[in-house]
Formats: sequence, structure tokens, C-alpha cells
Amino acid sequence: MGRSVAGRVSGMGRSATVSLFDVVGQLRAEGRVVVDVSGGQPDFVTGEHVVDAAVDALRAGHTHYTASRGLVRLRELIAQKHQRDNGFTVSPEDVIVTPSAKHALYISLLTLLDPGDEVVVPTPSWVSYQAMAHLVGGRAVEAELRADEGFRITRDVLESATTDRTRVLLLNTPNNPTGRVLDAEEAAVVAAHAAEHDLWVVADEIYEAIRFDGRAHTSVAALPGCAERTLTVNGFSKSHAMTGWRLGWVAAPREVAGHLLKAQEHTVSCAASFAQHGGIAALEGPAGHVAAMRDSYDERRHLVVDGLNALPGVRCALPEGAFYAFADITGAGRGGSLEFAGWALREAGVAVTPGTAFGAGGEGHVRVSFAARRELLEAALERLAAALG
Repeated sequence: MGRSVAGRVSGMGRSATVSLFDVVGQLRAEGRVVVDVSGGQPDFVTGEHVVDAAVDALRAGHTHYTASRGLVRLRELIAQKHQRDNGFTVSPEDVIVTPSAKHALYISLLTLLDPGDEVVVPTPSWVSYQAMAHLVGGRAVEAELRADEGFRITRDVLESATTDRTRVLLLNTPNNPTGRVLDAEEAAVVAAHAAEHDLWVVADEIYEAIRFDGRAHTSVAALPGCAERTLTVNGFSKSHAMTGWRLGWVAAPREVAGHLLKAQEHTVSCAASFAQHGGIAALEGPAGHVAAMRDSYDERRHLVVDGLNALPGVRCALPEGAFYAFADITGAGRGGSLEFAGWALREAGVAVTPGTAFGAGGEGHVRVSFAARRELLEAALERLAAALG
């Protein structure tokens, strides 16, 4: 056979969102003007008190390894946060602080899936879930949610994707890309399905802080019978505009936490020490910065959805959470998701993410991020309107 890379990597595509970011950068380097509303990057800067805490930590010599679990104080604050905000109890010893919520998701699937095991992923879903399952030797099975049903999770759609090889149900609320927030009826369906099939649940709650119109957040671990089977993943990237800090966590049942720790120890050892001091400041400090960002996202949400619905052949529901609008472009006459995204980049100079990047359930849609500055959002809408005529 000769020298070759592993099939689990060679047969896998790049991240659609990250690779699109690279394409935009290349076009700009060539002199093209591109308005990029494709990414999940908050345009805010990290709170000053968080930055100061990290700088102070660096100057104080906190530049070495920490315990693989993370700093004790940070884990205590995370445990308190879950009890206060999410309605479930976890010991600080069962919290693993990770270099990004993405890594928390990865070690969760690495810990729970044996080769050939399946993870059910309701789609549309974030682009990396299926790739992660593949990398650890598992298989992601799409539970395709229907746009005409508001992308709701139902018993039938979960049952259709569940087999005797299913070990994990992976949920994301608020959802990227649809903006849906899990409601009480769906939560009951999830809890019943996980119990009936004796599944682990991995709950990605990274957008928890970004919800609109007073909608409540439901943590799966707080549902009846779910605490002992649920791994809750969260982090600082979206809530505190800390994407570059790469700081997240996973809170897990005691029987799993020790195994997660082994995966952490043998991959990254620990999250950056000074970043963890920033995380402590983020959780201990004032919440006004987070609330102000959410209020700004709310204003942009209405701007973007109103603008998209004014485009001929485009329909867009008002997202309930996160900072994405998921627009139906089937009536725009520019083909499917990939074709529309290519047309928008080529003819309008606007970068949007094709819905198919998020699974089969995303066909006929494109994702527009309203985490970008207001003037960029306005420019994107104006360019699309002019190109669509």
C-alpha cells in the first residue's frame, strides 16, 4: 500500500464553515470586496475584567500546567452555575475544563463510542458533530427534522434513526443553525427516548446565554431520569465573546467523568492556565456585558429576518436563540443551498453558509449569522436585494 494517511481522515471533508472562512480570506487577498455573514464569531471584544484577570495571571507567573480537570475555583463556579441556572447538581470533581467546548464534545464521543457504535444527531446540526463521531470510530445517524414542522424534535424522528447500535443521542439547544430552543414537549420526548433505549445524552448548550423573547433554557441533565445519563457541554466562546480563548467544559456523571479525564490527560493535558483565570473572572464578574451582547443580537435578529423576508422568494422564521437566521431560499430561483451560496458569493459578494453543510435537513436553506456588525448586516442585505433584483 505504501505510505498513506488514515482512511478516517482522508475520507472526511473539511469543516464547511472553517473552509468558507478561508475562501473569503483568499478572495479578499485577491482584491474582492466580500461581506462575510457566514461565521459564528461574535463581533464584541471580551469583557475588560476577564482580560485583566488573564493578564494579571500571566504576570503572576501562572504560565504552567494546571490539574487536567482544571483549576479548582473554576470548576466550583461551573458546578454552582449548573445548580443555579440549569437545575441539576454536579460535583466540581465531575467537571472537566477543556480547551474549547469543541474538545469537550470530542472527548465525550471518544469516551462513549466504541468502533461501529452510532450516535443519533438531529439535523440540521453543527457541521462537526458527524465528523467527530467518524474520527472516534463511530457513526453519526441523522434524525432529519422537517422545516415544515419548525424543525421540532419528535418521537417518530428519533425512533427512525435509532438502532441496536445506537449509544448516544446528541442534542444542541439553542440550535445552530436553526435558532430553535428546545421546548418542554420536546424535552419530554428526549427524556423518554433516552430512557427507553438506555442511551447516553450529550447536550451541547454552548448558546445557552443567547435566547430571546423570554424563552427558558432546558438542560437535559435536569430532566427526570437524565442526570445519570447526560454529559453537558458548555463554554465561554459565545456567551462571553471568548472564541479565541478556547475555553469550555463538560459536566458528567461520576461513572464517566474519570474516563473523560483520561482522554483529556492523553490529548491536551489541560486548558491554558491563564485562560482559566479569565474564565473565573467571567463567572464571578458582572453579567451586564453578556446581557448587553444579547440585547444587541436581538436587535440584529429583527433587522436580518425582516431584510431576508423582504427578498423575493426568501422566507425566514424568527430564531428563538443563538445568533443565526436560517433562511428558506427555495423560491429565490437560484437553485439549492450550495448553488445559492455560490451565487451569493459570486454575484453579490456576500458569504453565507449553505444549509447542506448542516446535514440533509438543511437543504433549501442558507445560514446568515447576525453576530456580525450591524453595518455589515445592512450591507449584506442590500447586496442580496440588488443581485436578486
